[in-house]
Amino acid sequence: MKRIGQLFGGRSSRAAGGTGKSTGGRTPAPAPLIQTLGVSNSLFADASNFDQRFVEDYGKIETTVNALRTLGFKIVLTSGSFDIIHEGHSMYLEAARQFGDFLIVGLDSDEKIRARKGDNRPVVPQMERLRMVTHQRGVGLVTLKQTSHPKWALIKAVRPDVLVATEETYTPAEIRELEAGYCGRVEVLDRMATVSTSARLRDVIQREMANPDSLVSTLRSEPGKPGSGKNGSGKSGSGRKRLAPAARTRG
Repeated sequence: MKRIGQLFGGRSSRAAGGTGKSTGGRTPAPAPLIQTLGVSNSLFADASNFDQRFVEDYGKIETTVNALRTLGFKIVLTSGSFDIIHEGHSMYLEAARQFGDFLIVGLDSDEKIRARKGDNRPVVPQMERLRMVTHQRGVGLVTLKQTSHPKWALIKAVRPDVLVATEETYTPAEIRELEAGYCGRVEVLDRMATVSTSARLRDVIQREMANPDSLVSTLRSEPGKPGSGKNGSGKSGSGRKRLAPAARTRG
């Protein structure tokens, strides 16, 4: 934050409307050096500025990171699904941001989450999840992590000063490998949510099934209906996939 304050804290007569009057320092003057290096001022604004913050091309991310490092910025990287964003997600991202000057978030694509957690997930599609993450305080840039990407592709592109992860994300051997070749250090944070998204969804479904007036219970009680417990041949069937337990996200 100190680094950003130094770059954006100045005032100019043009920013004050050309009148020479002070506006109390509330509106920062443009930062010519940042713009010269090809980095948009909007990455440091309070607004979400999704069109500028969402960068899918890892090559462009690498270019932005190199420009920020030229200015002495400390880069932080973290990743996750961020499906149905809750207080724990917000607290985690805020904590991650404290380790440096600029936070990049890699968000698992819909396909990547389905491969790990089953067809019922994600609940919220990737573009909406991306937009929600850009609204979180302190997030500088977001991108997608695809199933087609090689292992640790984003980490290798960013080579963060600090890589932030939860305890189950990497093994001790992987952390040693990452710190030896791809990042300055790995910071492991505890999960900050009292209930995971998967557990919350299971609770909602169980409560719906326990309510005899709910749509879920009605469908289950009608033979031949999807999820009714009867598959049309008189045999009992599950009718739906069970929610997979929460699993770690990697790379």
